Formats: sequence, structure tokens, C-alpha cells
Amino acid sequence: MSQPSVSRSVSTLEAELGVALLVRHREGVTLTEAGARAVAHARESVRHFDLLHAEVAAVSGRVTGTLRLASVPSATGALVSSPLRAFARNNPQVQVRLLEGSDQEVRDWLGQGAVDVGVVTLPAPNLHTVLLDTHEMVAVLPASHRLAARPAVTYQELAGEPFVCPTGGCAQVFMAVARTVAVHFDVAFEARELSAVLEMVRAGLGVSILPTLGLPSDLGAVVTRPLEPRTPRSLAVAVDARAGSSPAARAFMAQVAEAVCEQR
Repeated sequence: MSQPSVSRSVSTLEAELGVALLVRHREGVTLTEAGARAVAHARESVRHFDLLHAEVAAVSGRVTGTLRLASVPSATGALVSSPLRAFARNNPQVQVRLLEGSDQEVRDWLGQGAVDVGVVTLPAPNLHTVLLDTHEMVAVLPASHRLAARPAVTYQELAGEPFVCPTGGCAQVFMAVARTVAVHFDVAFEARELSAVLEMVRAGLGVSILPTLGLPSDLGAVVTRPLEPRTPRSLAVAVDARAGSSPAARAFMAQVAEAVCEQR
């Protein structure tokens, strides 16, 4: 659809609704409050239209449509790729779209209906979940750091150091533990990507806490140590419990549940 056609369609819709949906300025356009609400309903309408086709096909035993899957980056390769490969092999008529984002972004996308299934950190209120994996969070230190010689590191010891805080979503796990032991970290830097956190720790800019999932086998001049108290992190695949899930989403959740049962 060409830009002039899009502009005419938007203008026609605005005239029909009697409100402005977009604010036009030199830098481009932004949604008005009415426009944001219209977009939310439009997305939901498209989702229900796609769901109609998929549900009708499911009656005849065919899983079709699109699976929109969102994952936190640390889980995509380690936890999601294997069940996703099996799902694609078993359901060749389903198109898979994969997005990566922070834990909060994945939750927001689920709530907005922008994705069908997401990988999130537990607990996850208002979401129906299937456990994927539980792993430890660990202290991350420069190899030359005085705490690197310790067999384990306490939250109190980390609180006395400049802290590099990961913002991809795992911080909610260790921040909850920090509150229970009355510890406040001296956050000197923030970074979203695991690799950026490791680089800053390697450069001696601070210490951090990261999940063992996704850590490279060779950390170079960085070491990890167990935390006291222990800090496990659980990841799950999830669908919005308040919205109807598509046949593709239900099939993927079943695929993951089966794979988890086989591993046990």
C-alpha cells in the first residue's frame, strides 16, 4: 500500500470517527490517545480474524496460522530453539515469528496480544505457564577482585562494590532477594545485554549478578561465584490466561510440556 493511500485511509477513518488519530509534525507522526486505543482494538480485530481461520482449520485436525513467540535473549538458544525446531517439524503449515526482548517487554507484548507465547521469569501473574528451566544466579567479578578467591559471595559483600545492573529482566529475581536481606546495591552502570555487563565487569568497572543460563564457557578475566543466599531463577513459556490462545499456541505449549516431561 503506497504512502498516499495510507494517508487517505487514515484521513477517512479520522473523519468517520470524528477524532484525530495521529499528530503530524516535522519528525513524523505520533498516535493521539484516541489513536492508541484504535490501534489496540485494530490489533485485537486482526488477531481474532487470524484465530477464526486457525480454529476452523483445527476442526479438521490441521494446525495452521502464525505462532508469534517472544523470548528473553538468554533463553532463545539454550531453551527455545530445540522445542521450536520440533514444533516446526510437526506443524509445517504454521509460520513462526520470533521476537526477543526484555522480560517486561515480553510480558507487555503478551498483554497487548502482540505475541501468542512468551518466555518469562516466574512468578507470572495472569499468565498460564509451563516451566522451562530453573538455574542459579551467580556473582560476577573481575578475576583480580578480592572477592574472587571466596568460595561464595554474599549480597552484603556485593553491596559494598560498584554494581553493574543488568536491565534485561533478570534483575527482578536478585533484587527481590536483596530486599529480603535488607541490601541496597550501589548501581554505577546499567546494561541490557549480557555481553555488555561482562565487558564492564572485565574492565573493572564493577561487579554484577547474572544467570548461569547463557553465560559463555570462556569468561576470560571474569569469574563467577555462588551467591549466599542461593538465588534460583525459573523461566517458563506463557500465554495470557485472560485471552483465548490460538491452536498454534496451544500446540506449542503442549510440545514444550511434553519435552519437559521427557527430560524428567
